[in-house]
Amino acid sequence: MNVLLLANHINVGGIANYCFFLGSALKRRGHGVFLACAPAAGAGAQANRERFLRAGIVLIDIPIMTKSSFSPLVVSSLFVLLPQLKERGIDVIHANTRVTQALAAGLRMFGGRPYISTCHGFFRPRFLRRALPFFGARVIAVSAEVREHLVRDLRAAPAIVRLIPNGIDTDFFCPALRRGSEKAARSSLRRSLGLPDGRIIGTIGRLSDVKGHLYFVEAMPDIASAFPDAAFLIVGEGKMKQTILSRAKELGVIDRFYLKDSVSDTREALRTMDLFVMPSLSEGLGLSLMEAMSCALPSVGSDVGGIRTLIKHGDNGLLVKPADPAALAGAVKTLLADERKMMDFGSRAREYIISGFSIEDMVSGTEEVYKECING
Repeated sequence: MNVLLLANHINVGGIANYCFFLGSALKRRGHGVFLACAPAAGAGAQANRERFLRAGIVLIDIPIMTKSSFSPLVVSSLFVLLPQLKERGIDVIHANTRVTQALAAGLRMFGGRPYISTCHGFFRPRFLRRALPFFGARVIAVSAEVREHLVRDLRAAPAIVRLIPNGIDTDFFCPALRRGSEKAARSSLRRSLGLPDGRIIGTIGRLSDVKGHLYFVEAMPDIASAFPDAAFLIVGEGKMKQTILSRAKELGVIDRFYLKDSVSDTREALRTMDLFVMPSLSEGLGLSLMEAMSCALPSVGSDVGGIRTLIKHGDNGLLVKPADPAALAGAVKTLLADERKMMDFGSRAREYIISGFSIEDMVSGTEEVYKECING
């Protein structure tokens, strides 16, 4: 079958990674895969664009950089894609944001192609979201918490909701050894990214307020005072960039704080880290956290949404109250002070991802949803 994936953009973040790994796996299974999104803007989006192309995924540029489902840009994107449906022989459309759900609904109406959507997180239950949900024939929830949210808050019919957790390619996201030549390679990688030796605490994700980066920055002085060799890394792009940098400067940690728009491969960033944090205020599941856990990194995350599905407190990581820099700093310091616990948490985190979040299961489940839609 030929699948058209829709996303607003392919900046560094969970949705871009979801589309990449889903699309790549579908290609390996013999399907045609197309991704329509805004043209790459910024180093992170450009790096992602190149890896999509290397995987054989056809990219279609559309003017969809808007947060409004009723923006004229949605209509403009509709006119770009309508002729592509027939030209590319598209069988099913797969939307990944609220805006692209509206676009997919238009393509269904005027182009006659079925569509589904994936809900990657949580939304305010506004009137229009309930009145015009644009879910499609099926809606995939990436965690049990998201499924409950769809049914309870957005009034999705339970019969159309499918729970398919994000999957991780655990052979691709695998641990870097910490000894011998691998340890030297890690130091070399850090230098290539402009990072120091010592302990690095980091996170990966788009720079928006819901990701809680400011709380991570506000936890940095406390961590730095206890561990003078600690440095902090955030990889991502977004509207909060200058706010985050300004706050780090105000708190006096700017000299040990590193903000990278992108890396050519997120494994590079993960392999420089000793500990991963996810201080989100809301999270559907947390794909970057899953990648970190697959790389056997010990993790600290907010006790919200899908993060609590992944981190089992005291077993494979630590959960903390959201929007609480002191609690975040305390958990990070607890782990940094106990190397054995960090290694145990990391090992159990990888085992947990391998046992419950197979990319093959994700792709097989999504294929079945496509077939349900195509067969009517």
